[in-house]
Amino acid sequence: MLLIFAVTLFVSALLVFLVQPMVGKMILPGLGGTPAVWNTCMVFFQAALLAGYAYAHASVRLLGVRKQAGMHLALLLAPLAVLPVAVSMSGVPSSADNPMFWLLGRLALGVGLPFFVVSTTAPLLQYWFSHTGHKDARDPYFLYGASNVGSLLALVGYPTVLERVWDLESQARWWSVGYGVLVGLIVLCAIILWTRPRHGHPVEAATGEFVAGGDSPSSRPSLEGKGVSWVRRARWVFLAFVPSSLMLGVTTHITTDLAPVPLLWVVPLALYLLTFVIVFARRPIIPHAMVVRVTPFVLAPVAVMTLQGETALGWMPVPLHLVMFFLAALLCHGELVADRPATSYLTEFYLWMSVGGVIGGIFNAIVAPLAFNTILEYPLVMLAVFLAVRGRGVPAGVTRWAIPAVLAVACVAGTWGLLKVVHPDFWRDGWPRTLTILIPAGFCVLWRRHPRWFAFSLAGVVAGSALGAPTRQEQTLYLGRNFFGMKRVTLDRSGFYHSFLHGRTIHGIQDVRRPGVALAYFHRSGPMGEVFATYRQSRSPRRVAIIGLGAGSQAVYAEARDTFDLYEIDPEVARIAMTRELFTFVPDCAGKTEIILGDGRIRLGEMPDGAYGLIALDAFSSDAVPTHLLTREALALYLGKLDDRGMLVFNISNRYFDLAPLLAALAKEAGLTCYVRADLNLSPQEESIGKIGSRFLVMARRYEHLRPLVFDDRWSEYPGDSKFPVWTDQYSSIFSVIEW
Repeated sequence: MLLIFAVTLFVSALLVFLVQPMVGKMILPGLGGTPAVWNTCMVFFQAALLAGYAYAHASVRLLGVRKQAGMHLALLLAPLAVLPVAVSMSGVPSSADNPMFWLLGRLALGVGLPFFVVSTTAPLLQYWFSHTGHKDARDPYFLYGASNVGSLLALVGYPTVLERVWDLESQARWWSVGYGVLVGLIVLCAIILWTRPRHGHPVEAATGEFVAGGDSPSSRPSLEGKGVSWVRRARWVFLAFVPSSLMLGVTTHITTDLAPVPLLWVVPLALYLLTFVIVFARRPIIPHAMVVRVTPFVLAPVAVMTLQGETALGWMPVPLHLVMFFLAALLCHGELVADRPATSYLTEFYLWMSVGGVIGGIFNAIVAPLAFNTILEYPLVMLAVFLAVRGRGVPAGVTRWAIPAVLAVACVAGTWGLLKVVHPDFWRDGWPRTLTILIPAGFCVLWRRHPRWFAFSLAGVVAGSALGAPTRQEQTLYLGRNFFGMKRVTLDRSGFYHSFLHGRTIHGIQDVRRPGVALAYFHRSGPMGEVFATYRQSRSPRRVAIIGLGAGSQAVYAEARDTFDLYEIDPEVARIAMTRELFTFVPDCAGKTEIILGDGRIRLGEMPDGAYGLIALDAFSSDAVPTHLLTREALALYLGKLDDRGMLVFNISNRYFDLAPLLAALAKEAGLTCYVRADLNLSPQEESIGKIGSRFLVMARRYEHLRPLVFDDRWSEYPGDSKFPVWTDQYSSIFSVIEW
């Protein structure tokens, strides 16, 4: 019986985690990767998950467990009418329209019913199990661990196995097979429930209070038999919110500022799921009391380090951030397990847990980019980790001296704040900066066994760290953030070079002394300069498309009669490129320029065929490759928009991906000629003037269209490998292009 229930929960979680990336890949070619698309998908799946949990809670309350099981078996048959999962892209709205309601409708028709039904499984089956009379039925929460093992396997298995082996159509068929297996398993669970003697709710353990950091009287804290108050429900929501938000915060911080490595986002999500497996185990794998004692010693230094210019250390802080997140999530989820209610409240418990997770996702993905221009939500949520932890009360004697001590610190902080205004460098050196951190750090050590007081003290440490943060070597001219991440424009110490950075990725450099000279990847002595020299062999002016605006560096290659269409998905990047105080490439362009906002592939498809003599794609320098720009269908679109002598140029400069084999295979399949140049070995003189090593690949229909590149020794023909898996709108695997 126990094995059947555990396997069923495992399969259901596997299906929930597999369908979301699969559906995301289905809609990407038709709608692109704009915020409206991804926010809509996130809202849809989170709303469907909440609806599933709400259905589980309401149906067992209204019908009772046995009647509800019968109704649920009937509901399981409904998704069979819409399987296999498919999201129709017919009638896609134009780029000028908001696709939100259209996409919600398509998602509801294509995947809504199967996802909703599968998402109900975790709380329902645990509730069913609590009525089977099994010896473990009194406390069925441990089955949630089996569910999270399935989620963890799906998370790792999709990019490493499924995505590499099957196209989307095959994935959808196999998902349907998995759904059939799940239906069969749930039927078995229902039969077990119906054939067992009727049981009321198991006798609940006596009410006991769990004290954080103390020793539990048994291997697992007892269930509480008392009713559920709204304060307790709010605590469940908060304890679920904190690790959900922290997971997204640590992912954004690491992949933006420290190590923008492909698929690194998988690690925090895997750790998040692993904490559920650990805390919901029948016997504690890691004692909760130990987690409570250890976490402050990791959380405090990481919170300080986050605000102290750690980017100079490269990837070195990454393991410490991951350890901190793992312990913090383990702490919060351990508190949830310790506060789990009687089984009569089981479905409601999971409903409020889900609400907290959803709020965490919305806070980081939607609210934070609008509220903060840096990743401030990450250290802020660190401060909240200990706020909901049950502690040992107020430290002895705190009523006598804590308030005066806090007031004294506040007065000192106010005085130092005034001095900071008068003398900005006062905080930067010597004892003021040291005391700013050490005083509240002393309170952290003193109150480390009293969670809420520790949280308040840690807030003081973080505030002191922010005030005394080291000065950047460069001056920040612009700092902004939106859905696509944090953008920064800096002025170096010489006062001559403006640099546009997204995390650690450089999107453009301009020398204010030579504003008309393209630097970084686009220097005239580099591959892009030679490409435009070849393009100039045409006697008549032609139109150019640039996909990926950056700082607008390539606009310097425009001549008076040229038209440059600059495609950019991020409106904030467009504002930066058009702000003369930051960059003048586009404002001072000799030709006619038009910035076209939206997904490059979607907007390019709206142009007439044969419109361009050159299409340059510069969207592949970060750790996230837009796969829909590198498929067979995308290449066919580009060729359709080129005239007969047109060229395709790809900036494939990337620290982690080697896109050349993929593009060469696409060119070979389409009968195109393909050349590549790596301009990586730069002299100190070239580096000193702002040139960055680059690698470009160019395609054309015939060899003569690439003269003089064909006869330049620095360019080499890149023959495609017929065995290399060509990407399509139905198939792509990021593992095939990672430069291991």
